[in-house]
Amino acid sequence: MQCQRKMEKIALIISSRQATNKRQKWSYLVSEAIPWRGQLGKARLKSDPEVEETALGAEALRWKQLSGVEDQTSQPQHSGVGRRGCWLFHPSWHLCIYKRMFESENKILTKEGVTHFLELYETRVLPFSAEFSEFIIGPLMDALSESSLYSRSPGQLIGSGSPLGLKLQKFLVTYISLLPEEIKSSFLLKFIQKMTSRHWCAIPILFLCKALANIPRCKALGIEGLLALRDVLQCTMITHQILLRGAAQCYLLQAAMNLVDVEKVSLSDVSSLVMSVRQEESFGRGTSLWTELCDWLRVNESCFRRPSTCSSIGLHETSSLNAYVKNLVQEYIKSPAWEGGENCCMPDWLEAKLVAMMVLLAIDVEGMKSQYSEKRRTQNVLRIFLDPLLDALVKFGTNAYMPLLKTDRCLQLLLKLLHTCLLKGSSTQDVAPTDEVCTLLENFVMSTTESISEFILRRLTMKELSSVSDLDRCHLYLMVLTELINLHLKVGWKRGNPIWRVISPLKNASIRHLQEMDRGQEPTLGRQIQRVVSMAALATVCEAIDQKPELQLDSQDAGATERFLSSLQLNQTLQKPHTEEDGSFFEESSSSQGWGKIVAQYIHDQWVCLSFLLKKYHTLIPASEDEILEPILPAVQMPVRTLQSALEALTILPSDQVLPVFHCMKILVPKLLTSSESLCIVSFDMAWKIIASLSNTQLIFWSNLKAFVQFVFDPKVLTIAAKIKGQAYFKIKEIMYRIIEMSTIKTGVFNILISYCCKSWIVSASNVSLSTAKNYSELVYEACIFGTVFRRDQRLIQDVQTFIENLGHECAANMVIENTKREDHYVRICAVKFLCLLDGSNMSHKLFMEDLAIKLLEKDELVSRSRARHYVNSQQHRVKNRIWQTLLVLLPRFDQNFLNRIIDKIFQAGFISNQASIKYFIEWIIILILHKFPQFLPKFWDCFSYGEENLKTSICTFLSALSHLDIITENIPEKKLILKQALIIVLHWCFNHNFSIRLYALVALKKIWSMCKTLHIEELDALTSIIESSLNQVENTHGAGNAKKNWQRIQEHFFFATFHPLKDYCLETIFYILPRLSGLVEDEWIAIGKFTRFTDIPLDAGFQWYLSPTQLCELKPGDWSQQDIGSNSGEADNESEWSDVQKKIIPWRNSVPDLDLELVFQDRAAKLGKSLSRLIVVASLIDKPTNLGGLCRTCEVFGASALVVGNLQCIRDKQFQHLSVSAEQWLPLVEVKPPQLIDYLQQKKAEGYTIVGVEQTVKSLDLTQYCFPEKSLLLLGNEREGIPANLIQQVDVCVEIPQQGITRSLNVHVSGALLVWEYTRQQLLKQGDAGS
Repeated sequence: MQCQRKMEKIALIISSRQATNKRQKWSYLVSEAIPWRGQLGKARLKSDPEVEETALGAEALRWKQLSGVEDQTSQPQHSGVGRRGCWLFHPSWHLCIYKRMFESENKILTKEGVTHFLELYETRVLPFSAEFSEFIIGPLMDALSESSLYSRSPGQLIGSGSPLGLKLQKFLVTYISLLPEEIKSSFLLKFIQKMTSRHWCAIPILFLCKALANIPRCKALGIEGLLALRDVLQCTMITHQILLRGAAQCYLLQAAMNLVDVEKVSLSDVSSLVMSVRQEESFGRGTSLWTELCDWLRVNESCFRRPSTCSSIGLHETSSLNAYVKNLVQEYIKSPAWEGGENCCMPDWLEAKLVAMMVLLAIDVEGMKSQYSEKRRTQNVLRIFLDPLLDALVKFGTNAYMPLLKTDRCLQLLLKLLHTCLLKGSSTQDVAPTDEVCTLLENFVMSTTESISEFILRRLTMKELSSVSDLDRCHLYLMVLTELINLHLKVGWKRGNPIWRVISPLKNASIRHLQEMDRGQEPTLGRQIQRVVSMAALATVCEAIDQKPELQLDSQDAGATERFLSSLQLNQTLQKPHTEEDGSFFEESSSSQGWGKIVAQYIHDQWVCLSFLLKKYHTLIPASEDEILEPILPAVQMPVRTLQSALEALTILPSDQVLPVFHCMKILVPKLLTSSESLCIVSFDMAWKIIASLSNTQLIFWSNLKAFVQFVFDPKVLTIAAKIKGQAYFKIKEIMYRIIEMSTIKTGVFNILISYCCKSWIVSASNVSLSTAKNYSELVYEACIFGTVFRRDQRLIQDVQTFIENLGHECAANMVIENTKREDHYVRICAVKFLCLLDGSNMSHKLFMEDLAIKLLEKDELVSRSRARHYVNSQQHRVKNRIWQTLLVLLPRFDQNFLNRIIDKIFQAGFISNQASIKYFIEWIIILILHKFPQFLPKFWDCFSYGEENLKTSICTFLSALSHLDIITENIPEKKLILKQALIIVLHWCFNHNFSIRLYALVALKKIWSMCKTLHIEELDALTSIIESSLNQVENTHGAGNAKKNWQRIQEHFFFATFHPLKDYCLETIFYILPRLSGLVEDEWIAIGKFTRFTDIPLDAGFQWYLSPTQLCELKPGDWSQQDIGSNSGEADNESEWSDVQKKIIPWRNSVPDLDLELVFQDRAAKLGKSLSRLIVVASLIDKPTNLGGLCRTCEVFGASALVVGNLQCIRDKQFQHLSVSAEQWLPLVEVKPPQLIDYLQQKKAEGYTIVGVEQTVKSLDLTQYCFPEKSLLLLGNEREGIPANLIQQVDVCVEIPQQGITRSLNVHVSGALLVWEYTRQQLLKQGDAGS
């Protein structure tokens, strides 16, 4: 007894210390997360008797080994801190709980614990504790590595950011600011070093970096911290999510600028860190981050540490940025002491990249300084920086003895300067100085063009390249030559300029060398290398001429160059030179990947040259080789042999070298498809195998896929294949479906295909083109309904990517990384914009659209007939929604004849039980059809003549359309007969037994009667009394009951009050506003901005379908309450109540007038000739239809007054109906969604009900000992979770069933049935006693 009193006192203390219950999971924490058993006594406590008893209470709870939930246990609000800022509990106690939560297998509990921990400093200023710092760097960071913790909260918009990420940012900023200065540096260093100790996924590392970047500026990190940040950049950026990786790098660089003590680091240290950032992903010149770094360097220029030792490149640093950069360039240009002679390897590109970046940073810093002064200073400073480089480049043409490594380094620096100088985004600084730097640099480079071009010509043609390492130099020379060509074309091409004088000799010398090699000379290493060099040079010249026709040196007639290219021995394998002739071949630099790579490059360059030749002379390619007896250009005029060689090349070349082969096949296949179909099919198959094998190779996959699509789906190929309808036609369709299948795994694949095909069909928008497209209408059809339901992890990545994209210029990665528009939305956007360009008066366009519409309607029927449950936002729901969206886009182009063929299918779709969004589209289409073609009104009236049992509540679809009769009859001069017919029909439905149908009918009646009164139709005066009385009755419903509220709500419903079927007809309403208002998941909302940003398919300037002119776009989902019954729900939906399903049976709060609920039930019982008890069974938490069906039958048998369920559409489930055996027709059913249960239970309490929970708790009573009150409400728990903690607190008493077995649990239907019978048994006994 003393122990029991002690426990009661402890429970009282616990309940007195608790605050508002913010989270429902705390009770689970108490039972599962407190690991202390026999440990509390060892911990250090302040001498507070109440705290001691609280601790003993926690220990007692652990001993109790709770399997359920405690009635009075809720979350303490950081009660471990006393009023004077002292720890009541030792910090290790708190950390023990958190650690157990972090390590839980239940991710919900882990997230709960992390969130709670991060909120510690929001409400309290806690005393410093070393244990907390260690805990943050240890268990907390380990827990933060779980990506799923960063998901959006319910109701958050896509792209709004992670709540946990924001809390992490606030926590770290607050915690760092409260740390003592002497501890702050060591904590941050350990924190960053922890980031290097493990592999992080893209999302956690992003939010950790973002949190670091937002810490206020402080001098916390020295050289060790800078090195740790560099390690994070180098070691933890292993992810395929390029945008997230780039954003994380941006934040790390910002963190370095905020946290580094510049007096402890040198400019060399800073430049090493900046070099670790990938410029192509996050740090482009012209971005806000570049400007921020320039400003940071300007402010701290004189503060950097001056090292006493020389840097890695032998440079004695100064604190001045300009002096540092000047010396950096001078030391870089100097000939290195380790010059290795003619056969030395190419220097690494990293040094050139560093020097180029520091030069441009320094010149932009100088531009900031002289922004309002002499602008000529920028030019002078740049000239000072580049003088050593320019002096060396000018001597290239005349100094034949310049060290090889020096020339390599100069050309590398030249290329890096040109590439880095290009603007990657808009900067906050003036555009003029930025452009000035690029212009100055280009002018300096052009002044050295003659010397550089002569040097390159000499090196490539005088047999000076003879070793394997020289192939890298050849690649460098050709890149420089290409850049010089681009520069001269940019300023204007002139005959006689240095580049012009180089191209022709280079081409001729390359051909001469290749011809000499074919004369059977011994294949020495030097000869073979020169052969590879000559072919590469020739390929570069061909590519330059192909891309820049101004460089065309010869006439269009076939000359010696073309004849040579056409006679190349394709796929010729270079014989490997003998090892004894040059033993150094196998000892050369590791940059060479072996002879096979060299041969592959040689064959690749052959096909580059051949691609140029085929493009130039494609008109000479014959359809059959029999037509040419003596070919002048064999490769062009013997296409079968060339295509066979292309197939051979695909088997030889590595996957990253096949692009020119695809380009050649694109030209050859259309010519041979008719005469050599089997060979073309082999080409399709072999090319597809290469693409399929590359699906996980990010760098080369997309370029190869694009070339493959252009080759297989070339308009000429599609036209010929459709015309002959042979095996090639079916092979193309097979590949099309394989691409679509691949796109469900790899986002963006279908985008390439649909974009290319639509663009090619638009460019040649002739009758022939779209009649060809009609043969491939499946492609557009699949695009219109395309879109997958992503896994949770995929959806999370897309959410975070959208969040980064929404940051715009604030995140430099958005400016640097090209937006490839690979989202699934762009597939549908491309298809829709293509359809918007079609002309209904063009016969080929018309046939194409009609064929597409029929396919869409057939797909809708197929989905409707499937046995899968179309729960809200399921894949079936989404597909049907996309179908009707597309039909709505196509509708204005349909004529009466075609509509006559499909009108029955459209009306039939109205009878099918669909989700809310689909119903709106069907109703909208019906209204538009009847508006344009009133001839279909008789068919519309027939829809109201179906048997009432067949119509059920689907009649509401047609009543909704009828409520827009003013729009339907807008163009009809004589409206009397139509109004009379409408009144007769709608009056019939105003007296339907279904409350929701009556509401819809009354809305339509009110609108139609308003039209009649406006037109003063005397023939309808006889109906005045009945109509006016009906409307007056519903308008003047007494009190503020739910019936009146529903009448007001349905009139304010957007579809009746705001929506205008004609004015709101635009892409924005179809693809964004209606999906948003109808509860579709955000994945299906396509913002109008995406249509405008997608420029691959341009719409006419006069296109007016974009923005809705009405107030519909201003409505919010919460402004209305839809009331249609949808189709079967396959699973419980955790969305907010407005986004569940379309219902025509209203929720419990709006279902009946303000009458006593019992009176309503008793009235119905009397009509059914049966008696009812006063027991209400609440089963809103139960998911499975079988359990609900069984409970329905049990409640009806034992006379329960009502069964409360979470979703009334469960009664349509086949499994429910199988178990209930029609009991739902005789038992009052009420819908109360789980989020509404607290309000519902409180209302029942106010009405005198005792809330009885069926749950095992500490204070639960034995069923055999409990006496049920007459007015009892039985609350049943979920099959897996039971009754949540927040509902336990609403319960008056918990009752448990005595058990003798091992399992310790019963099925919820069985448990409910036992309690319903026990209640009934007790009431029967009471009635017997009263009667006696």
